[in-house]
Amino acid sequence: MKTKLTSRIVATTLVTALAGIGLTLPAAGATGQAAKPTHGKSHGKTLNKGHDKALQADVDAILKTGSVGVVAQSTGPRGSRYATAGVADKATGAAARSGDRFRMASASKTFVATVVLQLVGEGRLSLDDTVEHWLPGVVSGNGNDGSRITVRQLLQHTSGLFNYTADFPMLTSVDAYQAGRYTTWTPEQLVGIAMRHAPDFEPGAKWSYSNTNYILAGMIIEKVTGHSWEQQVTKRIIRPLGLRDTSAPTTDSRIRGRHLHGYSDFGKTGPTIDTTAFNPSAGGAAGAMIGTTADLTRFYQALLGGKLLRPAQLAEMRTTVRAAEMDPVWPGARYGLGLMEVPLTCGGVYYGHGGDLPGSTTRDGVSQDGRRAVVLHATGDGASDLSTEKAQNNLIDGELCA
Repeated sequence: MKTKLTSRIVATTLVTALAGIGLTLPAAGATGQAAKPTHGKSHGKTLNKGHDKALQADVDAILKTGSVGVVAQSTGPRGSRYATAGVADKATGAAARSGDRFRMASASKTFVATVVLQLVGEGRLSLDDTVEHWLPGVVSGNGNDGSRITVRQLLQHTSGLFNYTADFPMLTSVDAYQAGRYTTWTPEQLVGIAMRHAPDFEPGAKWSYSNTNYILAGMIIEKVTGHSWEQQVTKRIIRPLGLRDTSAPTTDSRIRGRHLHGYSDFGKTGPTIDTTAFNPSAGGAAGAMIGTTADLTRFYQALLGGKLLRPAQLAEMRTTVRAAEMDPVWPGARYGLGLMEVPLTCGGVYYGHGGDLPGSTTRDGVSQDGRRAVVLHATGDGASDLSTEKAQNNLIDGELCA
């Protein structure tokens, strides 16, 4: 897909729920003049006012790049701090609030990978099982061969399968989005889009982000357990962790309760529209989930803290390969099983998984031991010169290095 934002395509599409390499995320500035900052209060236990001011300043910096609303949470041993700026809803002018829900997009992939690895730990499947073993005939045609692709390669994005969202009409323009936003898609239909294309490379030969991989992972979860990936994520992660504002919807186009609205003009193909409501089946196991900064923080801290996976499976998740395609924004980035690894400027690395949809962005970072975490969400198209991405990364790096 073409976009006016080539540089951001390279940088952000690798962590998107719906677009992957072909994302038509438009440039910032498309949302018009940035909303006047609306500062949130710090609710954490820490008394370090300097840190509070730094977090707010970083949130304000993101807003100034063309975002509509921004929420962020920084959590460590001394408690949590919050900062907000801008508006949650342009129509009402309601301020962005720290507890607002949002579409987390590809951050959903870490949840899905966690369920797969839990099943591995239970001996119900192996990372070395082939896709063909669990889904006979699903990955075939045009040089695609599920017997040569393993579950590990799906989770790691080394399968070589074409990214279905690079051939997804709904993402090409404002009109196309409006026409297709409420369409219900089955996983088989989404994989079928990818099967119309030859593989990008031989399985295991290199790394390249493909949402198709996680649609297949969701299908395998259902084949192994007899229940959908949404049901398994809810049973195994959402309920045990008490993530009351997190959900894995199937076809409900709404975000219930307080939430942030996304806004995009799809590369100036029409007026800026509210993109919030759409049928999440288009993203499926690759990016359909909804959450909050607090819930994502709790999830990632539990995961890296060893509360969701056995040591062997957590080690597998954190075993990474080079992901050079992400270098424009995350120099030196690597990718494990549903988990990014990004170098810190102060030394060491952090883990997480971002997510992008037209008009909104989720970013997160968690220390290696899970004790410190930063989660933010910004709405609007962002800037065409990567300044939005850099501002988001500066916030995460600054908080984890403080």
